[in-house]
Amino acid sequence: MCIIRSFVLDTYYSVNTLNYNKATFLLSAVELKQLPADEGSEVAIIGRSNAGKSSAINTITSIKGLARTSKTPGRTQAINVFPIDSHNRLIDLPGYGYTKAPIMVSQRWMDKVNEYLETRACLRGLILVMDIRHPLKEQDQRLIDWCVGCKLPLHIMLTKTDKLKRAKAQNTLQEVKKALEEKKYKISVQLFSSLEHIGIEEIHEQLDSWFNQDTHGKK
Repeated sequence: MCIIRSFVLDTYYSVNTLNYNKATFLLSAVELKQLPADEGSEVAIIGRSNAGKSSAINTITSIKGLARTSKTPGRTQAINVFPIDSHNRLIDLPGYGYTKAPIMVSQRWMDKVNEYLETRACLRGLILVMDIRHPLKEQDQRLIDWCVGCKLPLHIMLTKTDKLKRAKAQNTLQEVKKALEEKKYKISVQLFSSLEHIGIEEIHEQLDSWFNQDTHGKK
């Protein structure tokens, strides 16, 4: 089960730019009932453990240490809430694919993530973080297929772009786009590097478009 969502943005209005550096940490929820009321707008960020999700959040907001980073994969074990203002929130979902986590613990994380994605009415879009050196793994593919089936808007960030030469990074970007196009998936993809601050303007524009849906109305 999932909420079937179909958001169509008008093309003639100007999009308000949010102040992402105003983001704050609100809470870590281990149960959905601990989350803020299901109203306003949320954009969630998800990805494989160690794909650079926490670093991406810190870079997007220009706030060092807002999301806790660690060299130990799988550290994010709760749903972390980062309000940008009184209406809009970034949501940091637990990472998946951490093989050293006990099976029961890993399954419990994913059950909560699935429940959040399936039932959260204020969710406007999902950012999938993938290490550019290891894109489109099996779990990534399953998540992409699910989002398409539920009409949940999805944007892919290929992180750690600085780990590759520019030509190789561009080739990987085109390969990912081609793989999605072959499945007739209309999903936006970008390069991103927290270290070299690549792709910040692009991700801000994507976030702005989702967060502005309530302001301009949904069709």
